[in-house]
Amino acid sequence: MWTQESVVMRALRWLGMDSLAWSLRRYHCPVPKNALVLEVGSGGNPYVRANVLLDAYEDTRERHWAPLVSDRPTVLGFVENLPFRDGAFDFVIASHVLEHSVQPEKFLAELQRVARAGYIEVPDAFMERINPYRDHRLEITVRDNCLVVRKKAGWQVDPELVELYEARAKRPITQMLMPARPFDFHVRYYWSDRIDFKVVNPEANAHWQTTADTLRPPVAGKHASLRTWLRKLIRVVASQGRRNRGINLLPLLRCPVCHGTDLKPTQATLTCSTCRTNFLMTNGIARIFAPYKNESTVL
Repeated sequence: MWTQESVVMRALRWLGMDSLAWSLRRYHCPVPKNALVLEVGSGGNPYVRANVLLDAYEDTRERHWAPLVSDRPTVLGFVENLPFRDGAFDFVIASHVLEHSVQPEKFLAELQRVARAGYIEVPDAFMERINPYRDHRLEITVRDNCLVVRKKAGWQVDPELVELYEARAKRPITQMLMPARPFDFHVRYYWSDRIDFKVVNPEANAHWQTTADTLRPPVAGKHASLRTWLRKLIRVVASQGRRNRGINLLPLLRCPVCHGTDLKPTQATLTCSTCRTNFLMTNGIARIFAPYKNESTVL
């Protein structure tokens, strides 16, 4: 059984300091030092313990335009068709990314294919229902250690409920209750060997067009910049930097088009020896995309 919280986290929660304990969860990964860890949807603030990173985009509104961090081996690709070999990793982290998928069955199947165990974190379905996000395609909760997934027919499942919530309850809930009790509004799910999940409406279509504004938000203030530099410092100090720099991606990769495992590097590409598909390598990032496409996503 996985240790879901570090000793410090448990102590802080016992003292009623859930908010501080929550901020430390990203530095807790209950795996041995020699475990090879993949993080999917790593974005602009990857977990310290991750050795290899994967994200779909270098630049996207879905993570509020936060710059992609690629301070260790990084691959661009889709979780629904991961460009990695079967069982390539000991552990996979998927934090706040599953809810963006329009194909949760494929997403979860791929996690199980490439890793022996892992961790999934998402907003709880209740939080998503009352406080929906325009880019979230799923509502997810957990019952009896089973992930219960519901595809959303639109970004708001219950507009009337959202209107009632925003009119009277949003401010105290988002500014007082959620910050004080973050564990109660999120799902933290550890799995080993297999992910127990159920999609309650598999026939639903979550490919709807988002209406979110594509303009970039204002530049972050100095407090946000300070947090960014602090996170960067912690990553430098606490990550397996030397080990990560020595990781060779080639033995871990497979072609997402034909699933061949012989990818040959050239000056600026990786070429699949089986189907002859070329994948770009720029700035040390392998762009190994497959035919999976979410046509409704606005970048």
